[in-house]
Amino acid sequence: MTASILAVEIRDELYAIIREPTAAFFSIAMPVGMFAVFATLFGTEGNGPVSGATLMLATFGAFGVISVALTPGIGIAEDRERGWLQVKRVSPVPVRTTLAAKVAASLPVAFGVYAAMSLTAFAMGLFDTDMGTWLQIAGLLLLGSLPFALLSMAVGFVARGRAAPAIINAVFLPMAIAGGLWMPLEVLPAFVQDLAVWLPTYHTSQLGLGLLVGESIVDNVAALLAATAVTASLAAIGYRWMRAE
Repeated sequence: MTASILAVEIRDELYAIIREPTAAFFSIAMPVGMFAVFATLFGTEGNGPVSGATLMLATFGAFGVISVALTPGIGIAEDRERGWLQVKRVSPVPVRTTLAAKVAASLPVAFGVYAAMSLTAFAMGLFDTDMGTWLQIAGLLLLGSLPFALLSMAVGFVARGRAAPAIINAVFLPMAIAGGLWMPLEVLPAFVQDLAVWLPTYHTSQLGLGLLVGESIVDNVAALLAATAVTASLAAIGYRWMRAE
């Protein structure tokens, strides 16, 4: 995989994202809009010197970053249905380069979602963290989205183009709610709170929250590594299934 070929593939994937306004809306505008609404309602509540809006950069930030990380699987399913991945098998560009480019192209978009939420908090006067911590949270959220990118690829390898978004959202949205990305776990039923600690969505948001309130994130990192191992295995199985078609 040469850097120049990968760069061209990433550029093409970014163009494809820009040309698809519907996907851009659900992946970018919706998470930022939801953050703005909840920050307006609860942004002044918080944990000590950290405002609620800043804490939401970890929870809604995780939701926004993961939403974008799940898009490569949709693109893979659509490319399979059009026969484009079959063409790639006989082209000079390896299929693995195309797949890597889909994930890499989602990273700047995911960062853009997080940045837009941060600008919203700043405009409201509720941005209570330094730039170093802000960048660390961004990096952790992007790394924490890896198991979700792999999960989306696993779906994309086996599902049809129209079915892939429905399957991915059917898995992700309940995990987002139960993982505390939309509302504090304290307001959810006890059984949901017990379930949350088993969900990668919860541990992704805890990466940022841990930095903001000074709590350890070692257990959260370990949980996400385990989730990555599981979704990587699923992606490998799905890839072999696709190759056998």
